[in-house]
Amino acid sequence: MPLNVWILVAAQALAMCTAPFVIFIGSIQGRMLAPAAEYATLPVGLVVVGTVLSIKPATWLMERFGRKRVMLLGATMGVLAGLLGALASWTGLFSLLCVAAVVGGTGLAVVHQYRFAAMESVPPGLAGSAAARVLLGGMVAAWLGPEVAAIGSGPAEPYPFLTSWLGLAIVQVAALLILGVGYRAKGELVRETHPGGGRPLREILANPLVWAAISSAAIGYAVMSFIMTATPLSMTEMAGHDLDDAKRVIQLHIMAMYLPSLISGWLIRVVGIPLMMAAGLLAFFGCIVLAASGISFHHYLSALVLLGVGWNFLFVGGTTLLPQGYQDSERFRAQGLNDIMVFGSQATAALSAGAILSWLGWGGLVMVAAPFLVLHGILVALWLVRERTPETAANGRD
Repeated sequence: MPLNVWILVAAQALAMCTAPFVIFIGSIQGRMLAPAAEYATLPVGLVVVGTVLSIKPATWLMERFGRKRVMLLGATMGVLAGLLGALASWTGLFSLLCVAAVVGGTGLAVVHQYRFAAMESVPPGLAGSAAARVLLGGMVAAWLGPEVAAIGSGPAEPYPFLTSWLGLAIVQVAALLILGVGYRAKGELVRETHPGGGRPLREILANPLVWAAISSAAIGYAVMSFIMTATPLSMTEMAGHDLDDAKRVIQLHIMAMYLPSLISGWLIRVVGIPLMMAAGLLAFFGCIVLAASGISFHHYLSALVLLGVGWNFLFVGGTTLLPQGYQDSERFRAQGLNDIMVFGSQATAALSAGAILSWLGWGGLVMVAAPFLVLHGILVALWLVRERTPETAANGRD
């Protein structure tokens, strides 16, 4: 692999730390500072809001000023998020903590583009492998983010989590330096782009395949975010587990999200996308059953590992299926709609997790996810029925 790919792997391992960092302590610190318990998970949800609001500006800036400049800007936003979080810890202002979360999400929107930069740094035949290499950085971030967050979580800390946020800022500075020194814009193999055109969006959405693909990624992300966001708060405030137990569960959950990427592409080739999605749904239902059946450490751990695996299978399956539903000239509109629905669903789920946990408890919260999984199963069934009709067989996919 070219040097650019390995630089992006290292940068991903550091810059992506913002996500597990905030997931781990966002709801706990939010509970300390929020005016009401229902707002405890708001910082976690606002990270996703920041990501959603920044995806379009980030890609727009990359198109006009190049990837490297925007990646450096994204890492700078990560540094700023760490400093704002430290200031929020010092002053005890919940509103400032929420601002830090939004700014952190802005940086993560740029991090999500690293895999595309890696794919543009290799020949087309190696694009998938390059993207997989970069995603492996997420496994390092899954361990490092909570470890940094735990630095300032001791009971004797006069300003809880202040040191944690400063540690996050230092990690982001390291990512900034790696990108600035190591990444080479001239290593990008820029490919031909196609301007807008093709069918109207409503015609694209008339294809059940597109809805199956979008729902796989969107519902997978939403359910994963919904349960994951509530886990640290449920473990520490309701089930009586210590912070270290919650940290380990979140770390292993995020590793379970990324580790299957080593084989998920091969599984799709061997068993096909429908069975891949079915396996993801089965893992999610297993998560719900385990989570609802007990509140021991092992119940949380097993449920969250299954949640991570299910997310990977649904997200990879939906991402792989989506290009089959649009023509090349339509890809920007289709992909844009997909991203809006995916991250919009994730933001809604994360923002609502705290209130639903407060109202229904842990067992009730995980059961709320079940109908959405059934909805995805119905959309997949409609797609498969459409695929087997004589008209579709004659005309091919839309």
